[in-house]
Amino acid sequence: MQALELESPELLRAHLGEGRQLYQPLPDSQGALRWQRLEAGSALPFAAPEETPQFAAKAFFFAEREALFRYEHGRFIALLPEPQPQVLFGLSACDLTAIAYQDRFFAEDPHYQLRRRATLLVGVDCAHSCRHGFCARMDSGPDVRPATADLILSRLDAHWLLLVASAAGERALAGLALPAAAPGWVHERAANAQRVAAEQGEQPAIAAGRAALNAGTVAQGAWDELGLRCFGCSGCTSVCPTCSCFAPAQQAGEGGVVQERVWDSCLYAGFQKEASGHNPSAGPGQRVQRFWYHKFGEAFAERFGRDGCVGCGRCDAVCPGSIGVHQVMQRISQP
Repeated sequence: MQALELESPELLRAHLGEGRQLYQPLPDSQGALRWQRLEAGSALPFAAPEETPQFAAKAFFFAEREALFRYEHGRFIALLPEPQPQVLFGLSACDLTAIAYQDRFFAEDPHYQLRRRATLLVGVDCAHSCRHGFCARMDSGPDVRPATADLILSRLDAHWLLLVASAAGERALAGLALPAAAPGWVHERAANAQRVAAEQGEQPAIAAGRAALNAGTVAQGAWDELGLRCFGCSGCTSVCPTCSCFAPAQQAGEGGVVQERVWDSCLYAGFQKEASGHNPSAGPGQRVQRFWYHKFGEAFAERFGRDGCVGCGRCDAVCPGSIGVHQVMQRISQP
């Protein structure tokens, strides 16, 4: 990767925002961190977020509700989006890893891919561990993986480092003259990553829970106990950056029918219910078990090149039943 010295992130942000819609994690009126539109010339200082945004960036590509096609007069008419060029500025390492995971899941989906190709991803290395994070254990952070971003920001002591991680990132820097980074940045960046990983600790319950899940040694009673604490609210699946379940929906209108897709959740009681009435996941314990197999099951890791959990800890933050990842892994790791 090409390494450059950067005077300030604001300089880079202003340059990238020319001709692109610019989005950055910012506090809302209640203090929650959310992705918000920002004017390219904004004087708002940039700082690496101390926590991940409440919602991940997946909605920029996998819309919560969208029309896929229209059927009218015996014809199917594709309803493809026309995305404007945009830049997501300040993505954490775990969220970038999740986007790479979704890229693989939606590799043949034109709606997702049109939005994805219109987007420049600017990542930032974490300077501290977030409250519930364990990205180091899941090999998704705290430093941004080169293959997941176009440009990478890293705060090293009193200066900013900018890494060019893709051809798109290199093209986006055209017209912005930046000096080469001083030697030694590799060691500084690695030391920063080690420090943040140390803040997260070894996370033994995560490793033990994953091992028990894949060994098939978790008793069904343990899943049923966890299922009793599940409200089926879809909070975890909504904030999880790798969840991609959706359901079909139809809207009738003048001249035809529009086929839509909307976010769905495998923790809903009717998610797998068949037309015959059979439901392979009728019990809440079965649904909780299925969800966590999708996050840590070896079969899914083989299919998508990594675990479905990136260690962001959002499920810990939102679950009203206190069965986020740490509680679940702790429970299933016990005999």
